[in-house]
Amino acid sequence: MVGERADGARWTAPLRRRRGPGWAEQAPTWRAARPALIADALKRASARPSGNWFVVGASREVRPGRPYGRTVGGAEVVLWRSGSGELRAGPGVCPHLGAPLRDSRVVCGTLVCHWHGLALDGSASAGWQPYPVHDDGVLVWVRLDEVGGEEPSERPVVPGRPAPGAGVDAVLTAVGRCEPQDVVANRLDPWHGSWFHPYSFVDLTVVREPRGDEDDAFAVDVSFRVAGRLVVPVRAEFTAPGPRTVVMRITGGEGAASVVETHATPLTSAAEARPRTAVIEAVVATSGRRGFALARAAAPLLRPLMRRTAGRLWRDDLAYAERRWTLRSTGRFPG
Repeated sequence: MVGERADGARWTAPLRRRRGPGWAEQAPTWRAARPALIADALKRASARPSGNWFVVGASREVRPGRPYGRTVGGAEVVLWRSGSGELRAGPGVCPHLGAPLRDSRVVCGTLVCHWHGLALDGSASAGWQPYPVHDDGVLVWVRLDEVGGEEPSERPVVPGRPAPGAGVDAVLTAVGRCEPQDVVANRLDPWHGSWFHPYSFVDLTVVREPRGDEDDAFAVDVSFRVAGRLVVPVRAEFTAPGPRTVVMRITGGEGAASVVETHATPLTSAAEARPRTAVIEAVVATSGRRGFALARAAAPLLRPLMRRTAGRLWRDDLAYAERRWTLRSTGRFPG
């Protein structure tokens, strides 16, 4: 639908009506989804430095007045905010007698152990050493040098996003029995989209494949299903800027510049026989349409819907990642 706006510009409706082929009538994608191509893209992503930074959760989850705990690579981590709102982080085990600091209290910006009252203000104290931490406004990151084992960097590699205040963001966390590489491999296989997720994607076509480090992106044309035959057609680009991160960016169509960041954070140590990984996915949606200001105003209402949509996809995609890990761990992986 095309019309004329008051400023003379052409107005187009964000939705299209598209029937699309039936599920069994789609063109098969298995020949294009070459195992070697996906494996090479994964290998290049795995070789990129992370600086030992791990995403631990959403920025808004670390609230003033209460601690936030996460286990990363087998290491307990606790985060909290100082009286001025600055992020603090360190080991989640009290150095005195091992209390879980995630269950302690924050009093005037100081973390106070609930077993014996050891007070931590975020600086080194009583054998407790802080961890470098970063709050990018959407996600919080912690640097764990012993877990990462790489050359540390001062800051994490944060993907480019819409300008602060220009988008609506929501963060989903889901946990699967697999390793981070299985999550990344899932995202580096765009061909499964309309086969595995027919409730969300229609007419997905990979229009460009990675050509190596200088041009290491997948580009796809796809229509996101809204309801029934109503879809939103876009062009999207997938890149892997680090070993545990894949970014989907809308480069054409409705919502251009919106991003979906998928971060895979290992919860268990590398020696664990049955690994567990947290998928922490940030969706930052934006639009150049004038009416998008209403969406920003309604962000608290939209976030649960955005998380529900992402959660439905990851319910299936974690089954994909878990299956991949099972086959790899038994030596039966076909790739």
